[in-house]
Amino acid sequence: MSEISRDTLMAYLDNELDAATRVKVEADAAAMAEVAAYARQSDAIRTLYAPVGAEPLPSHLDPHRLALQAQRRQWRAVAQAAMIVCVLGIGIAAGWLLRPSANAPALYDRLIADAVSAHTVYVAENRHAVEVASNDSEHLSTWLSNRLDTTLAMPDLSVQGLTFLGGRLLPAPAIPGGRAAQLMYENAAGERTTLYITPATGVGGPAYESVRLGTDQVLYWANTIFTCTIVGTGTPEQLQAIANAVFAQLSPGASPLYES
Repeated sequence: MSEISRDTLMAYLDNELDAATRVKVEADAAAMAEVAAYARQSDAIRTLYAPVGAEPLPSHLDPHRLALQAQRRQWRAVAQAAMIVCVLGIGIAAGWLLRPSANAPALYDRLIADAVSAHTVYVAENRHAVEVASNDSEHLSTWLSNRLDTTLAMPDLSVQGLTFLGGRLLPAPAIPGGRAAQLMYENAAGERTTLYITPATGVGGPAYESVRLGTDQVLYWANTIFTCTIVGTGTPEQLQAIANAVFAQLSPGASPLYES
């Protein structure tokens, strides 16, 4: 038996040796005998399985089909996770709305619950996070202003580190007019903040309220024109800064909600 290793002999058969090593192998009669034996084994295997190799690949082993099945399983898992998050968020909002109280939930409480539910549903979206994107903000402002029967600017929150993504119209059956606007923003870390804005007519309640629901911080404020519920992952202080910026742009000339 040759002293040349089996790995070297296999490399010889695969033409992976340098010239000097090939010469050394070919000078070893025992090694060449093993090489010849390996070659005969390979020929026999090819002859035995050649008919199988010529058969069409079964459809259930098609690589494209297997890749699609794996992708579908992955998306199904992502969708299930998103659904769980949505159910938890909506449940938290419903819990807030139905918290123990001697009286029926106030209208502003319902707006806060609706804002959290809408935030939970749409911040999880990728392609459909907004109905009208920020690159068409002029149209978005006109559309929402007409639907809410007021003048609604699109607040610029870049100073607060938030990029405007766009917005959408939402139903708000509890208030006169029955409509609300949701505007969505995103920071550099991909964390999203939403503004849920309605006309203030008929709403009543406090001028502002700050609560924490699950992982979301919520800040509600209202003046004589708008109610705005801000939902995000920031601290109360960060949401207060956002609220001041929004208030100043939606109600120019008015005093800030929070003095720093």
